[in-house]
Amino acid sequence: MPTYIMLTTLTPDGVTTIKNNPERIREVNREVEQLGATVKAQWATLGEYDFVNVIEAPDEQTVARVSVELGSRGTGRYETLSAIPIEDFIGTL
Repeated sequence: MPTYIMLTTLTPDGVTTIKNNPERIREVNREVEQLGATVKAQWATLGEYDFVNVIEAPDEQTVARVSVELGSRGTGRYETLSAIPIEDFIGTL
């Protein structure tokens, strides 16, 4: 299944939400699954991005739907990258 890296930057509303309800992070992961993708790994990070997520989705349309749905809430900004396994990448060169 295709893998994507989703970089998340919380808005001030997003910071308030997880400060008041840290479990909201897991709730959002379950919502991502309802949209047809799976969060395979997730890290809270320091710096430009607040979270780095490894997501599997059947296709770009599914991960786009996830990104639009999450972005429409106003609690975060999302940048999604397509991740190519190194062996596949080397094989294309």
